[in-house]
Amino acid sequence: MKISTKGRYGLTIMMELANRFGEGPTSLKSIAEKHQLSEHYLEQLVAPLRNAGLVKSIRGAYGGYILSKSPEQVTAGEVIRVLEGPISPVDFTEEDDPAKRDLWIRIRDSIADVLDSTTLANLISFEDQGKNDNYMFYI
Repeated sequence: MKISTKGRYGLTIMMELANRFGEGPTSLKSIAEKHQLSEHYLEQLVAPLRNAGLVKSIRGAYGGYILSKSPEQVTAGEVIRVLEGPISPVDFTEEDDPAKRDLWIRIRDSIADVLDSTTLANLISFEDQGKNDNYMFYI
């Protein structure tokens, strides 16, 4: 499963709103400028997030967006499902080999477990512990 820019930028929006939770609305323009993203694209992404009830829009000169719930109550899985659709590494059918079907289901469930157990609060409070999975192989 590959997360597209919709999911990645959507998480960026939600993390920025989580960082500013309780401080009032945040404009998409400020998020776009900070992350060097297209404001127009962010507007397209925030609409489904608003329709799903994850964010609220505030009108006016000092308007913008706020989270509908606290960062501890919103999971990465909710955001990804709204923007990307169902979580599944492959489209499998009942005709698939049972062993492969079981593998695809276990992969899907593992991905869903990680996304559903990771809140916006976890993401914004993340501190890199120096764990680096980038291996260099020399031949």
